[in-house]
Amino acid sequence: MLCIVLALAAGWTDWRTRRIPNCLTVPAFLLGIVVNAYAGRWQGAKAALLGAALGLGVLLPFVLLRALGAGDWKLVGALGAWLGPSRLVAVLILAIFAAGILAVMTVIWKKRVRQTLRNIGHMLASLFTLHLPGPELSLDNPDSTKVPFGVAVALAVIFYVGMAGWWIIH
Repeated sequence: MLCIVLALAAGWTDWRTRRIPNCLTVPAFLLGIVVNAYAGRWQGAKAALLGAALGLGVLLPFVLLRALGAGDWKLVGALGAWLGPSRLVAVLILAIFAAGILAVMTVIWKKRVRQTLRNIGHMLASLFTLHLPGPELSLDNPDSTKVPFGVAVALAVIFYVGMAGWWIIH
C-alpha cells in the first residue's frame, strides 16, 4: 500500500508540475530499504538494494540522453527499493505500455502526428548512423511534447498491486 501512496503522490506531482521532488523520492528510497531489511532481514535488504539498483541502472542511460527526467529515475529507484527486482520488472513493463498509450493520446490530442513521425525518423536515422539525435529531440527542447512518466509509473503500480490483490482473493 505504501507503494501506491508513493506512486500516487509522484504521479500527481508530475502531472501538475512536471517534476518529482527529491523530498518525495529520497525518503521513500531509504524507507523502502529499511522496511524490507526489518521485515526480511538480510534477504529483504538484498532484495531492496537489488530492486533499487535495477531501477536506477536500467533507466540511467535514458536520463543521460535527456530522454527521461531525473525525478522519474529516482522514483523508479525508490519503487525498486520497495518492490524488489522481480516486481519492479513487471511494473516497468506496465509503465512502458502506459507511457506509450499516454504518448499516443497526447500526440493526437495536441495534433502533433506529423511532427512526431518526423522525430521518429530522425531518431531512427541517428540510431543507424550511430550518432546521438540533436537537442531538439530531448527534454531540453521547450517546444517538445512531453509525457509525464511519473503518471505512467503510478498507473502501472496501481494496476500491478490491484492485480496482485485480485489474484490473492481469487
